[in-house]
Amino acid sequence: MEPTTYFYLELKDWTVVAATVLGPILAVQAQKAVEALREHRTRKTRLFEQLMATRASRVSPEHVRALNMIDLVFYGERTLGVQRRSSKEQRVLDAWKEYLDHLNNKAEEESAQLWATQGDELFINLLYAVAQDIGYKFDRVQLKRGAYSPRAHGDLEAESAELRRATLSLLTGQHALKMNVIALPIDPDAVAANRAAIQNIGKALETGTLRVKVASAD
Repeated sequence: MEPTTYFYLELKDWTVVAATVLGPILAVQAQKAVEALREHRTRKTRLFEQLMATRASRVSPEHVRALNMIDLVFYGERTLGVQRRSSKEQRVLDAWKEYLDHLNNKAEEESAQLWATQGDELFINLLYAVAQDIGYKFDRVQLKRGAYSPRAHGDLEAESAELRRATLSLLTGQHALKMNVIALPIDPDAVAANRAAIQNIGKALETGTLRVKVASAD
């Protein structure tokens, strides 16, 4: 039985031709896919490092910038026109959504401590979800207790915040600047001139005559 031919070439020959033509194309596409996956993981790792580095200073611009990048970095990947998101990425987004909702709900003064405690727990849940997604093995206790922040930094930040509030209160007129005047500068010549003027007025009232001396400017 003679082999089937297409355009004078057997099926096995067409297979070799297809492999020769498509091989480099598929290799390039595979390389691009690997690079895209590597870049995606690199962005996640970089964001996690920034959150870890600033976890003891959550009002710093770097920390806020990292938080605002979570929706983009963990959005997922598009494969063949289809948007795909892993379950771990979804857990990160859910944890960020809960933490963001907490941050947007400002606490009253009497419940500020409770609000801060809840925020700590939600932030640790977010860090833990990110660590799980990129394959880092951190437990919640390590994420919560492992941060170092010098006491001087905290005092400086609190003093700076208090100074800003006090300055704003003065500028807006909510409070007045208190002054305690101990003494005023005295000019002896002015005191003597004032005393002489008072004496002259007193004599004028007694005698009914007021003497005025006019001197030239020179």
